[in-house]
Amino acid sequence: MAEALSYLKGKTVLVTGGTGSIGKALVKEIIRCEPASIRVLSRDEYKQYCFRKELGVGSPVRFLLGDIRDRERLRLAMEEVDYVFNAAALKQVPSCEFNPFEAVKTNVLGTQLIIEVAMEKSVEKVILVSTDKVVNPINTMGTTKLLAEKLMRTANFYKGPRKTVFSCVRFGNVLGTRGSVIPLFLSQLKSGKPITLTDKRMTRFVMTLDRAVHLVLKAGEKASEGETFILKMPAIRIEDIVDVLNDSYAKQAGLVAVPVQELGIREGEKLHEDLLFSHEVQYVREEEEMLVVGYNKGQESVSREIYQSEHANYLQADSILKLLLEIENDLEIL
Repeated sequence: MAEALSYLKGKTVLVTGGTGSIGKALVKEIIRCEPASIRVLSRDEYKQYCFRKELGVGSPVRFLLGDIRDRERLRLAMEEVDYVFNAAALKQVPSCEFNPFEAVKTNVLGTQLIIEVAMEKSVEKVILVSTDKVVNPINTMGTTKLLAEKLMRTANFYKGPRKTVFSCVRFGNVLGTRGSVIPLFLSQLKSGKPITLTDKRMTRFVMTLDRAVHLVLKAGEKASEGETFILKMPAIRIEDIVDVLNDSYAKQAGLVAVPVQELGIREGEKLHEDLLFSHEVQYVREEEEMLVVGYNKGQESVSREIYQSEHANYLQADSILKLLLEIENDLEIL
């Protein structure tokens, strides 16, 4: 990937939320692109300590303690920065439901501060990491991230002569990251406890951590007018993941199948997810590995199997097992 992303060579890059699952993977890939320097802005001193140790001596990464809610800290962090990848967010649906204005402060107000400081500091491009939860949102997290997307896109209208480009990437569920279901399911399976899922009818679009990072960095390369980039990704039934974990995965790992307990859908959860709003479909350009939502009319039609998980072609058991084995090294067991 690094060879194809030479645009970062010799550049100064800021990754906010750079000690989270996606942020860390992003930083590691950017290092391979030979930037002049990488800055990580995040709030957790201990996570920074752990990541610094993981990277080792001689790393080009400079760790900055701070919060995207803090304008003055952002000003220092963005001094002479060329690219900003904003992975800082409150992203857990239940947490945002119980602490809604905290989600507003980080996901909305924090995004606006990044936009304003990036203009002030003449940053070349800002890429926001977003989520499919923004499409027809029913929860606080999705609603605040939708507002963040809107702020990013509209910043391109009022920036005047400033050169900064503001674009978004819209993720599905990134498998194996902190707080996602697979680490939870695996933890329960390995400890012999029942696997708990909210509703077996749920379907989701899924992507590996590597593919998520690839999308972010490709967006940084291609962004020119405030586009939203969406990886074309497979869909999966949650029930199928549990079945594979309890059967072929358990057998291969020498584990014993456990009971499955259905808890009922949680506040703010959907049964199915979409990658596009209905009004966006007419502005979509379909490329080999991604959908690009721009401002000009796109293709006449995009198959709903690509952007609606309820109507997608779901991964079968052998593909699910292959995917689980592929991401095994990325899994962060709870």
